[in-house]
Amino acid sequence: MNPVVGLDVSKGESEVQAFLDKGKPYGKSFSIKHDLDGLGSLLEFLGGIKDKTGIQPSVVLEATGHYHAPVVQFLEEHQYLLIIVNPLISHRAKSSSLRKVKTDAIDAYRLCELYYKEDLEPYKKRGIQLLNLRNLTRQHENITGIYVQTKLQFQAILDQIFPEYRGVFGDLYSVVSLLTLKEFPASEDILAVSEDTLANKIKEFCKSRSKKWAEEKAQDLKKAAARNPFQKTLYQSHLLSLSMYIDMLLQYKEHLSELDAEIDTLAKEIEEYKIIQSIPGIGEKIAATIISEIGEIDKLLAGLA
Repeated sequence: MNPVVGLDVSKGESEVQAFLDKGKPYGKSFSIKHDLDGLGSLLEFLGGIKDKTGIQPSVVLEATGHYHAPVVQFLEEHQYLLIIVNPLISHRAKSSSLRKVKTDAIDAYRLCELYYKEDLEPYKKRGIQLLNLRNLTRQHENITGIYVQTKLQFQAILDQIFPEYRGVFGDLYSVVSLLTLKEFPASEDILAVSEDTLANKIKEFCKSRSKKWAEEKAQDLKKAAARNPFQKTLYQSHLLSLSMYIDMLLQYKEHLSELDAEIDTLAKEIEEYKIIQSIPGIGEKIAATIISEIGEIDKLLAGLA
């Protein structure tokens, strides 16, 4: 015998159908919730099939974004052989059927039939690496989008308080630039202190640079404050907004830095990472994104065949 259980996965639940062997469906399909009780009942059902056939059944399911994640993790922890089918393959099988009805029960049944018709490969541990990488690169993209929007809002406020601050530091959004602006957000704050005080603060915020560099930046800051059109800040709300945006920018920079490190560490474990970077114009971030979004290339090619 060659038992298999097909799972048609949807949001929060799955339809379950079992076959004891090719052409031998076992009982009627039923649904389970993706909670501990539901997954526990699935485990009990799988155990019953093993008792009946003497063989631990394989479990076949279609890739469904993140909906199948709790099922996959639970069954992996219990040492079940998983086969995650490329949707292109399962769609091709459905299209070849004379019955075009779409129900979860029929789909679970067809997954079992597909198991006996196709040479399906077991779910690889590498798939977890790719899904982790995909989660990280997508999170990086989301935070980058928010970071860019926050920059624009920050610039709009800065233009109403201290437009001459631009150019004092080579990178307006560097940590030392943001921290200095947070400490001295307006012309009056800078003009009220000595150059030595400014230089000491700048050196404190950027210990890797020399004292001379900090002194030069303090001089540039004094000059920028002197020519700034807003010598006094009338709206305290602007200062509050500026401080909040600076905190947000610093936080986003930290998050993105952590994600970059995690993505690079995980991607280095994948062989194609360095190969893709050999293509001109493709760096670490793009290479990691390409790998994570394509996923298992052999499964993709099988689905297109």
